[in-house]
Amino acid sequence: MLAGGLFATVMVTGIKFVGQRLPVLEILFFRQMFVFILLTPILTKQFPGAFRTQRLKLHLSRCAISIVAMTTGFTAIVHLPLAEATAISFSRAMFATLLAIIVLKEVVGIRRWSATIIGFIGVLVIVRPSPEGVNEYAVMALFSAALVACNLIMTKSLTTTERPSTIMAYHAGVLTVAYAVPCWWLWIEPTWTEMGLIVGIALLMSMVQYCMIRGYKEAEASAAQPLEYVRLIYAAGIGFIIFAEVPVIWTWAGATLIIYTMRRNAMKGGDG
Repeated sequence: MLAGGLFATVMVTGIKFVGQRLPVLEILFFRQMFVFILLTPILTKQFPGAFRTQRLKLHLSRCAISIVAMTTGFTAIVHLPLAEATAISFSRAMFATLLAIIVLKEVVGIRRWSATIIGFIGVLVIVRPSPEGVNEYAVMALFSAALVACNLIMTKSLTTTERPSTIMAYHAGVLTVAYAVPCWWLWIEPTWTEMGLIVGIALLMSMVQYCMIRGYKEAEASAAQPLEYVRLIYAAGIGFIIFAEVPVIWTWAGATLIIYTMRRNAMKGGDG
């Protein structure tokens, strides 16, 4: 879990670095294309079974949500300090709880309700809305976190009937095609260094997924999830070293409240 958190932070750093010159949609196209290439051996072996599904509409809906979530999330990463973007991304746990209640009809007790409210306060502390307005990129990050939570709920529904390879095949294939047109329209010739970083971003994403899966396999979710919080420390450190970013006190205060929400929602007996 600690290694996965580090890889995730390095991946985000690469996105932020490349995004200083290249359009976000171009980065996303290359990222998804390389992911699809990495999946090709599995899809070839399982073809055509990997593409057989009775839930095409749900697959496409999930892809549409992913497109908006990734576009807004990557844009926020490029323009926000790493620690702030990371802290806001943790709010997905709060949105996941709300969606579980609304969509999955899960029963949530007073403890999780109170933790969710505290998490929302934490988000407000970071975003700091005022009469003069709010940071549009912070709002993008928050919107992305909400869509990621929605994506997780849809993925959970798909896993009840679909094979992992089918879920991954539709997601990677549809997103690659969807990003191709805006990538062509906004095209900026990447340097060899930038292309190498984009390939590294795709590889790191696979490494993050592997580390997280192994982490949750070896330990209970309630024990493993808190280790994800170390991403905030990684982000603050890397942001300071690479981009000379110094997190403000509001970021740490809000992150503390959001992390409390994540911890409370992961605890056994949290519905009491």
